[in-house]
Amino acid sequence: MITRLAHLCFQTNRFDEMTAFYRDTLGLPIKFSLRLPDDRIFGHYFVLGDNSFLELFDAAGACEMWGGTPGSRSPTPGQTYQHFCLEVEGIADVRRTIIEAGCDVTDITKGMDGSLQAWIKDPDGNDIELMEYTRDSLQLA
Repeated sequence: MITRLAHLCFQTNRFDEMTAFYRDTLGLPIKFSLRLPDDRIFGHYFVLGDNSFLELFDAAGACEMWGGTPGSRSPTPGQTYQHFCLEVEGIADVRRTIIEAGCDVTDITKGMDGSLQAWIKDPDGNDIELMEYTRDSLQLA
């Protein structure tokens, strides 16, 4: 039985910038970090709530740890990834906080599912939906 999202995984060539975005701009705490044998950090697990995480790896560090060459562990053309969604409470306040942190955020709209939504991109250009359920949300019906 599947119970919830365990984690999303991204590999990046902009590890420090991506770390700052998820930790500082979005305020996601780091649950733990993964280290290379020489003790350099090459991965973080960011808490998304409960036991759901966003897993972020430095692409060069991942190659060093698990093999491969730069680019060989990167996303390949033709992947069907579209976005991931973060459930929020108080979407207007969340949007304001993210703008104050220097990130572009779309206006808040109501989606076809009845939920409020706004959109951002991380430094690698991955789309992130911010969603607040409403009494009209089909997810809660």
